[in-house]
Amino acid sequence: MRVPLSWLGEFVDLEPGTTPEDVHAALVSVGLEEEEIHRFDLTGPIVVGEVLSIEPEAQTNGKTINWCQVRVAPGDEVAADGGPAVHGIVCGAHNFAVGDKVVVTLPGAVLPGPFPIAPRKTYGHVSDGMIASARELGLGDEHDGILRLAALGLDAPVGTDAIALLGLDDSAVEINVTPDRGYAFSIRGVAREYAHATGATFRDPALAVTPAPSSVEFVVTIDDQAPIRSRIGASVFVTRAVRGVDPTRPSPAWLIARLKLAGIRSISLIVDVTNYVMIELGQPIHAYDLDALAGGLTVRRAATGEKLTTLDDVTRTLSPEDLLITDGSGPIGLAGVMGGQTTEIGAATTNVLVEAANFDPVSIARTARRHKLPSEASRRFERGVDPAVAAVAAARVVQLLVELAGGVADDLGSLHDATPATEPIFLPTGFISGLIGLEYTGEEVRTSLAEIGASLQETEGGLSVTAPSWRPDLTDKWTLAEEVARIVGYDRIPSVLPVAPPGRGLTRSQVLRRQVAQTLAAAGHTEVLAYPFVAEKANNLFGAPAGPVVPQMRVANPLDGEAPFLRTSILPGLLQIAHRNRSRGLTDLAIFEQGQVFRPLAGAVYGSAVVPPGAVRPSAHLEAELNAGIPPQPFSVGVVLTGNAVRQQPGRPAVAAGWQDALAAVQQVALATGVAIQVRQGSHQAMHPGRTAELFVTTDAGAASVGFAGELLPAIARGFDLPAVVAVAEIDLSVVFARAGAELQATPIRTMPAATQDLSLVVDVVVPAGEVLEAVIAGSGSLLDHAELVDDYRGAGIPSGRKSLTFALRFRAADRTLTAAEASDAKLAGVAVAAARFGATLRE
Repeated sequence: MRVPLSWLGEFVDLEPGTTPEDVHAALVSVGLEEEEIHRFDLTGPIVVGEVLSIEPEAQTNGKTINWCQVRVAPGDEVAADGGPAVHGIVCGAHNFAVGDKVVVTLPGAVLPGPFPIAPRKTYGHVSDGMIASARELGLGDEHDGILRLAALGLDAPVGTDAIALLGLDDSAVEINVTPDRGYAFSIRGVAREYAHATGATFRDPALAVTPAPSSVEFVVTIDDQAPIRSRIGASVFVTRAVRGVDPTRPSPAWLIARLKLAGIRSISLIVDVTNYVMIELGQPIHAYDLDALAGGLTVRRAATGEKLTTLDDVTRTLSPEDLLITDGSGPIGLAGVMGGQTTEIGAATTNVLVEAANFDPVSIARTARRHKLPSEASRRFERGVDPAVAAVAAARVVQLLVELAGGVADDLGSLHDATPATEPIFLPTGFISGLIGLEYTGEEVRTSLAEIGASLQETEGGLSVTAPSWRPDLTDKWTLAEEVARIVGYDRIPSVLPVAPPGRGLTRSQVLRRQVAQTLAAAGHTEVLAYPFVAEKANNLFGAPAGPVVPQMRVANPLDGEAPFLRTSILPGLLQIAHRNRSRGLTDLAIFEQGQVFRPLAGAVYGSAVVPPGAVRPSAHLEAELNAGIPPQPFSVGVVLTGNAVRQQPGRPAVAAGWQDALAAVQQVALATGVAIQVRQGSHQAMHPGRTAELFVTTDAGAASVGFAGELLPAIARGFDLPAVVAVAEIDLSVVFARAGAELQATPIRTMPAATQDLSLVVDVVVPAGEVLEAVIAGSGSLLDHAELVDDYRGAGIPSGRKSLTFALRFRAADRTLTAAEASDAKLAGVAVAAARFGATLRE
């Protein structure tokens, strides 16, 4: 909401010298959010000039320019720029004549852009200034000709400061209006808030106009057969008529300037007046060409498939939820959003019907979003408009059309008012002090509530408070408490850091999530966040270890039509982020993300339970139904590595990222959680054969798969515009966390000397090396301190179909120095288990 200061000053006293920054500071103190400051970015000298002569001169390029003599100062006085009273100016426009008063920007002036004005030689003359158009002054988009004062209904002596004359010396503050503060979408509402902040006198513009009763009834029918939230679409509907409007009259300069600062383009006098009153009072207004209407008006819901061409020249197919304004010809407007073309105000309109209504916020919000048609009117209606101001706003439009457009107020009109009575709110004595944590006197409470316009009545144990008509957000004692705290001043509330009760803090799951993130980050990975919305193909690719199709959850109203499904895997979003970074020159990447994935069960139906109203606590049975209506959402971590894991440096070549780095990330997760993650050779439809590991943890039911790691298929990597080698890993942390102990157990450091031995075993090539290693570890017993695979040999000396696996073993006892015989016996025990499981033999 943009608020011109001159307009604000009409309804609340502004101290002399008040700046936009002062106004912003005052409004922030009562809870409004400051945005920008808007000004007409120009400086003088810009004056009123009179055209003395015009000499057309044809140019060789086919263009005709005018060499003009323009008086910019009375008589022989020195002009505002220090030059002569008459300036020679070259002008390319032709919409003016000798004797016209125009706006002249003299040398030294600066127009929006910035565009400094200086004498310059052009078309064989020295042009000593410029005759300005409306667009060059920042008043509008009109650039077909120069701005003539007569076209604005203005006259002023030559040399008059045009900046002040046209209202270009004004400025506006912009504030952000939150959904619960719809009343602040008006000068009236902001002026009231400024008065709250500063104590200045507020003059309600709604009290300055008295609606006149209509003696001739204009037929309006409210026929809402499909109310939203049990509320009819239109609770208030006011019409008034004005006849004999002069459509040729221009909008006055002050009105154009104020609308411009308020962010609204000037269109025509009639339309400008409706917009002006909307900004002033917060009540959206629609004007119809009365002669184009076919009978009376009916407010109803649209029929299925019904169409309407709106003012933006778009033919829209309507929904049965859309609220319409119709006449005998059919739909003529989307209520509260935008009017239709058939009854719009045009250049020939002389008789006007003014509509001021109060529409249901939910209905208007849904219509505006359904048709992707936000408007100044819909923004106000969906936040709540004062139902008591509709008749006043209609009367204000009539008043301005009579005053500015030469119209005559007609007796034709109507008033429909079905506004429900506002229910009083009981405010217990001492409730606000107990809630806010600050002592408020009874006088402070009563004064604050009366200041915002509430009606008060003393009752036993507290106050009965009736909120004003413009504050639909005040619905209970908690919102009243917030208002008292706001009006008395947020600065009164002390900043006290609460002391957490003993035993509170992060949950075990939260601790583990942080440990995983910190460990991966410490290992050189960068945490990122991706959108959880993906295409169906991506889910089918990564959502399950096997199978072309996985169950998916589709979003009802997706942000992106090409990605309407909730992710079943972390990896698609990570790969998109990797692609985006590589497109910007970042080729060496190690990124990870933690988050939920959504894995509905095949055949399950979700979302069937009816959600109760927000103020009603669901029963235990309904809560169980609601929980059952949510698909499983395990918490996962995904890792993507591409480019070089180690960059090239003097004396050392670059080392490309590969499956080994993905497995290293898995081991980092295992280290962070204290849960052993077993690695076995596996397969996945998106992964490279032979370079894919399946990940397991031991549970009470046996080994449970928790993810996979390795390298993507090169074709899939290329599909994401990534290099052929992309290492990835994904782990279901929900299962891993379930196996994590209350605390990480540190392994004692053994101080006794170690005995090292190598072990080479020959097994079938299809036997995974990891499983052979597990067998050796299981058989070697507690004396085995460490074991790892150091070689996989297949070649001369090894039978076909077999391979030699070499393991480095380290034995150590906790209480003594091992003998070579003890280490050998432990090794042979491991060989025995490997032989029993896989037919392993010692390599000769």
